[in-house]
Amino acid sequence: MGVSKLDILYRRFLLSKLFIQGWGKPDDLRRLFEFRKTIGNREKCQHLVPKDYPIFIDKIEEQADCQIMDGHFVSPLDHYLPGIMPAESIKARFQFIVPKEWKSKYRPVCVHLAGTGDHFYWRRRTLMARPMIKEACMGSLLLENPYYILLKPKDQMRSSLRNVSDLFVMGGALVLESAAILHWLERGGYGPLGMTGISMGGHMASLAASNWPKPIPLVPCLSWSTASGVFTTGVLSKAVNWRELEKQYATETVYEEEIIRLLEYCGADSFKMGQDFVKNSSSTFENLDHRDLATGMLDLNVKREMMRTATVTRFSTDTAALNASTQGILLEGTSHTGCLNHQMSSTNISKYSSSVKHELLKMDKRKASLARESILFMKGVMDECTHIGNFSVPVDPSLIIVVQAKEDAYIPRAGVRSLNEIWPGCEIRYLEGGHISAYLFKQGLFRQAIYDAFDRFLQKYSV
Repeated sequence: MGVSKLDILYRRFLLSKLFIQGWGKPDDLRRLFEFRKTIGNREKCQHLVPKDYPIFIDKIEEQADCQIMDGHFVSPLDHYLPGIMPAESIKARFQFIVPKEWKSKYRPVCVHLAGTGDHFYWRRRTLMARPMIKEACMGSLLLENPYYILLKPKDQMRSSLRNVSDLFVMGGALVLESAAILHWLERGGYGPLGMTGISMGGHMASLAASNWPKPIPLVPCLSWSTASGVFTTGVLSKAVNWRELEKQYATETVYEEEIIRLLEYCGADSFKMGQDFVKNSSSTFENLDHRDLATGMLDLNVKREMMRTATVTRFSTDTAALNASTQGILLEGTSHTGCLNHQMSSTNISKYSSSVKHELLKMDKRKASLARESILFMKGVMDECTHIGNFSVPVDPSLIIVVQAKEDAYIPRAGVRSLNEIWPGCEIRYLEGGHISAYLFKQGLFRQAIYDAFDRFLQKYSV
């Protein structure tokens, strides 16, 4: 199956860069990888957020067909990894939209997590929550992403996370915040409860639902089993600031020597899969325009070779200047001895030029090698924190309906484990078209999948 041209075209209009400050602090990555082992295990994670976790309502707005409540609470992640979240993101915010009247004894509510760039609530409220009230008398709780809108650090541009580690902080926060919200909804007598999201929101919803200790309807839309392909082979990889990532990977040995040892791979060794993928796709990576690096950023502990190359280059330049002077003398008329000296100088310069070319070729190879190693490192850290296989299987996978676009250029499915392999019994619905067209024109199908998942829950678990 090909990829959507609309996805590729749309990406070209977005000029923002991701991860402009690099990988993040090595100590933050260590703490996050260690914490992933806890939230990846449902038995451990379910005890992190108490059932009576405090949540506060700040405002209630009455409308003709619904009631809209705005609320907040302290993100539980701050209790377990203090100092890792930006100060602006510690206070989690949400909007809760419920019908004025419920049409049955049930009060179903779906928690919607936000996709990339989905700041505040208006998109989810307009495209999903309000129609869901009219079509199914279903409430919606819209949880704001850390690093977005009011929760955005002052030096962050729009949705462009500054560090790779920021994405993992966001994921960890949303897993625990979703648990707090689900407990709060249960205390309020709402149910059945489900989760959904589009794109990144769908992936975050998948991680959160995997840690809920009860059967729960889950509808991840336009997401897949891991985010590693999104940032290494999908069209969004063009937005990654590879220049800074490769510079840090080349100069900070801690990433290569210590962080890699902390990675745990799910199922098949994803790092090896990544190596095989890069080896089989080398020509593709060599042609990527974001691999144009400054020479000083290229080396992985080969500084002496670079110094030697620089010395040869300077010597060759000086000799070339001397040769030019000799040529000038020869033009004025010299002896046969002068001509012989000129030929010898030309021979030496040719030899030095060949040496320089050889060193430049070696540098080009090191440049390509560094690009590949950075891609592999990105794949490794992304799989560590985002691969669904590194998290518990939801209690009842038959309540999961995955909605994916056949030609999605943002969420590559090649080379990664399928969701129906990780979640046996889940349903996968494929839509025609790509990521952007599905988001713009298939919202009704997303909602229908939510209704179907909730109906399955009622058929299996209603009292």
